[in-house]
Amino acid sequence: MASNATSFTSPLASAKLGTVAVPPQLEYVIDTISKASGWTIVFTLLAVLVAWDQIKYVLNKGTIAGPSWKIPFIGPFLESLDPKFEEYYAKWLSGPLSCVSVFHKFVVIASTKDMARKVFNSPGYVKPCVVDVAHKLLGADNWVFLDGPAHVEFRKGLNGLFTRRALEIYLPGQEEVYNRYFKSFLEITKNAGGKPVPWMPHFREVITAVSCRSFVGHYISDEAVKKIADDYYLITAALELVNFPIIIPYTKTWYGKKAADMVLAEFAKCAAKSKVRMAAGGEATCIMDAWIKQMIDSKKWREAVASGNTEGLEKPTHLLRDFTDYEISQTIFTFLFASQDATSSAATWLFQTMAQRPDVLDRVREENLKVRNGDIHAPLNMEQLESMTYTRAVVRELLRYRPPVLMVPYLVKKAFPITEDYTIPKGSMVVPTTYMALRDPEVYPNPDYFDPERYFSGDAEAKGAKNYLVFGVGPHYCLGQQYAQLNLALFVGKASLLLDWKHHPTPLSEEIKVFATIFPKDDCPLTFEERKW
Repeated sequence: MASNATSFTSPLASAKLGTVAVPPQLEYVIDTISKASGWTIVFTLLAVLVAWDQIKYVLNKGTIAGPSWKIPFIGPFLESLDPKFEEYYAKWLSGPLSCVSVFHKFVVIASTKDMARKVFNSPGYVKPCVVDVAHKLLGADNWVFLDGPAHVEFRKGLNGLFTRRALEIYLPGQEEVYNRYFKSFLEITKNAGGKPVPWMPHFREVITAVSCRSFVGHYISDEAVKKIADDYYLITAALELVNFPIIIPYTKTWYGKKAADMVLAEFAKCAAKSKVRMAAGGEATCIMDAWIKQMIDSKKWREAVASGNTEGLEKPTHLLRDFTDYEISQTIFTFLFASQDATSSAATWLFQTMAQRPDVLDRVREENLKVRNGDIHAPLNMEQLESMTYTRAVVRELLRYRPPVLMVPYLVKKAFPITEDYTIPKGSMVVPTTYMALRDPEVYPNPDYFDPERYFSGDAEAKGAKNYLVFGVGPHYCLGQQYAQLNLALFVGKASLLLDWKHHPTPLSEEIKVFATIFPKDDCPLTFEERKW
């Protein structure tokens, strides 16, 4: 039987590739491969890929601080699932520039004031990118991802929504929301039997409600606001700094995408209603109204110019095109995205800190009572709100002391020579931090102490002009920075007159939890009572 067997010997095992001349030094390699098992080839290829992953990381790292090697392929991905402030802080302390590499993304951290400002002010080299999954949640065509002239042009059309005159329009709606929620604060404490409950989730809800009232007015129902407040947590969870690059069903990013789609659909409905009301000559009472009115005025102006008669019309400051309901929804969603977590963080720390510092709270209370001429229920106009210099100094210092946004991710569009000795590779992420600039002891003596006098009677405003990176700088600075600060001043000012509250500290009260922005690790246990005058 054996003598009749047919042989199927591999050509590589019995030949020298015919007439092809093979260098002698390759004969051993070819022979080894031909005899290797499938598993040997797989493991060899894996070893080559691991080696290349390490080599690429080392070449990208260059001379800056960072681990000397990385976990193959995934890097510190598992650590990113439970981000810790202490780990971020150690990274900032390691050098002006440091790095990590996660999956396919090389990340450079810019820690100092000068490095952070250079990133913020280098639109030729970088553009905001948030995280990979953000394009899927917010829409790849969202204006926040625009770059260069397209971004500048779009932004010009939004500037008018945050002028002093515009901000005053939104004040009555904000007061209305706070009045309603202050009553719920009392009910929550009463229903808990007077015992403290974690207040961070409640602050997230009230900030969602006041944001929706400011952005889309009464076009949205209270039920939808509550739904957004509850589900927005899923969007935040999906936008971790380091994330898996694709959306997998029943993961954080999948739930976040479903929540984002729900919010976009609600805001698109609001846009349709606002268009009808503004076209009928309605008065603007929210940001969406004001923006759509600009579109209507722009259209009237263009039609008048086309007809050759502009008499009686004033040319709009910036001519806008007509945006679709979905485009309007996307833009308003980015306002919520920019404000929700940051303002919720600031509000949580603000109420905790005020309870810890009754001396500061008493001064806030005194100033707010005086500006209202002794009437604790009197609404404020913009002039009165702006006149409360101590309350605004408290907010300013709180944002320095506990800056909600620690890091702002950017994508490197082309090789970025950030220093004379180091160039950030194209395609990398570079992440400037705000925290270290706001803790500079040369600018802010005793920086870990909460002291509103820095901004009330001190020189922190002038001395720290280049350090105050809370809202960023450069072409992508936060459009709503005045809105956010005045809103927080209104919030704590009204609360000081209508409520008394107590913080119930735990060992975790001063520990920082990183959840997109920062919160106390114990979520701020508080109790509220109606203030008796």
